[in-house]
Order: sequence, then structure tokens, then C-alpha cells
Amino acid sequence: MSTTGGSRMRPDETLVDRVRVALGRIPRVEERTMFGGTAFLVRGKICVSARTERIMCRIDPAVHDAALQRPGCRTMVMKGREYRGYVYVDAVAVRTQRDLTYWVRLALGYNEKAQASGKRNSRKLARRTGH
Repeated sequence: MSTTGGSRMRPDETLVDRVRVALGRIPRVEERTMFGGTAFLVRGKICVSARTERIMCRIDPAVHDAALQRPGCRTMVMKGREYRGYVYVDAVAVRTQRDLTYWVRLALGYNEKAQASGKRNSRKLARRTGH
């Protein structure tokens, strides 16, 4: 992939960088490579992930259906299973700062009351340690 204009960001990093900036003033943000992109964990819980073509937001399952009415939004599906409370939002639907801010705030709002997936992590640890 070639880029022109030396100071331009690689296209695959632009959305990741925009999410990083949007979360810049939030305490306790951790980045991890997950879901084929960069996941941003807030307070130890998945909040938003980003990659070239879309972001994924963990939102309140109670607002899931309403969120699906917004352009470019669809339910996250992994291994054939739909995950209520997790949505993909196409990159073209978050081109403006206003649209990206909407989704990041929606995810942050749920992050405050969401539970960490500690049970899954402790099971993985038990498998690794043989307990």
C-alpha cells in the first residue's frame, strides 16, 4: 500500500487514532489487540474497538434495538451468534466527529454500569494453570 503526502496517516490507523483521541481524557483506558483491531478497555471492561472498516461498541442491551436504527449500525455476530449489547458501526457512519462522539459516549455510558467478564477470565486462567 503506498501513501502520498508523507505526513498522512495510514488509512487503517485513522479510525483507531480517532477513537484513541475521543477517549483521551478518560481515566484507566487500556489498549489491546482484539477482534482483529484495537480494543479500548475502560475500567478493565471492553468499551470500543476499532479497525479500518468499522468500530465495535459495547452498549446497553436495553438500547440495542434503537441503536440499530442508526445508519451503518448492525448487531455484532461471532461464530454465528448475535451478541445483544454489542454493535458494529461502519466507518462511513462515523466520518464526522459528532457521529463518532455519539457512539463513544453511548459505549462509555454503559461501561459505567457494565460488569467485567471476570468469570470467563478466571476460567481461562484455571485452564492455563490446571486448576
